[in-house]
Amino acid sequence: MPTFIERVWAPDDDGQLGRRDRTPGRYRAFVPDELGAALPHLSERAQSAAEDSLAVLARADERIGSRGAYLNHLLIRSESISSSWIEGNRISPKRLAIAEALSAGTRVALDVIGNVRATEAAIAALADRSRPITVLDIESLQHAIEPTLEPGLRTEQNWVGGPGWSPLRAEFIPPPETEVPRLVADLARFVTETTGNPVVRAAIAHAQFETIHPFIDGNGRTGRALIHTVLHRADALRNILIPISTVFAGDTSAYIAGLTAFRADPPQLDDWVIAFAQATERAAGNAVRLSADLAVLDERTREDLVAYRRSQGHSPAVPRRGAVILRILDGLATDPVLTVESAARTHGVSKTAAHKALVELAEAGVLGRTKDQRGRLICWTADRHLALVALTERSNRVGAGDTTGGRPKQGPPLPELGQFGRLQTTQHDGRSLA
Repeated sequence: MPTFIERVWAPDDDGQLGRRDRTPGRYRAFVPDELGAALPHLSERAQSAAEDSLAVLARADERIGSRGAYLNHLLIRSESISSSWIEGNRISPKRLAIAEALSAGTRVALDVIGNVRATEAAIAALADRSRPITVLDIESLQHAIEPTLEPGLRTEQNWVGGPGWSPLRAEFIPPPETEVPRLVADLARFVTETTGNPVVRAAIAHAQFETIHPFIDGNGRTGRALIHTVLHRADALRNILIPISTVFAGDTSAYIAGLTAFRADPPQLDDWVIAFAQATERAAGNAVRLSADLAVLDERTREDLVAYRRSQGHSPAVPRRGAVILRILDGLATDPVLTVESAARTHGVSKTAAHKALVELAEAGVLGRTKDQRGRLICWTADRHLALVALTERSNRVGAGDTTGGRPKQGPPLPELGQFGRLQTTQHDGRSLA
């Protein structure tokens, strides 16, 4: 059973604190039970929800298949954007992609880029089931997300929420710093194990991590990146990443309520697993939809390019196989923001050849031009590909495929249909794969 440890709040240096936060007092820090390695017993309803979710993930992974490598960076961007939205950091897919391509941008953009790289690292390294996950691995994952902080577990008490800067008014107080190493070591053993339903394991691992809150900052984003480690480590997913945070971001109150239920005495584990499984199903359905929509968009952009070349009298109208312009076109989901230098480097061509291809794609309406405040061209952007990411995020937040008539509680606005066109002509249900 979880316990509480009573502690005293008596700030030494209270010069920067308000009157209410300077007030000393006692508070209780929550200490969860260790998890062990085995999964706990669940009700039949929760177990069934987790099994349904696992089947949906397998079908999504199979349906996307070889396109997973093409889609993954877009999906990881989507996951990281939404994970940061939960933390209150607001950024659009386009602004993130530009900041990533140029290695420059706002603090929010750079934070999200760190989350993108940490998620990729978690899948690439921690998903290797031939090696155990250690406390150091989890510390390294957090440090990739928050590189400005000293690496390592926290050595002081922290807390979550509340109107001020005092644990006496916090919404939740994690375990004292003295308990953190033991609990994180136990969590590392739990996520190393791959037996049982991985959806259940991912749900519990995430909730336990957020309950421990083992770092000064970056806990939410690190804990959500850990979800993908568990799912890939157990082979629940092989080809793709499912952006579950896009669903959590749609209703952060429900997400926080689920974590609170997990910490109840006794824990309301069934409710949390069911909510997590449903979020996973919805995200999987929208990932499949994004794959299908991208296939349609890729075909449309090829048609736009050929139509433009034909209108300009180019011969041949259809570029030859292997032409640099087609190689750029085929990689727009992976590289939706390009510069002359990045295109030349990626495709192994001269800057002159890269510039010529980018200009032609812009003239054909496939790429947009982005300029700085002085009017200087800084990059080319695949706006329709980036718009699809925004549409997918909105779909996850609203809870259905078509968001035309609904507005998510949080998230970027609907992209301009006049600029990007409408690819969706039929309703899609986020659970249609079940």
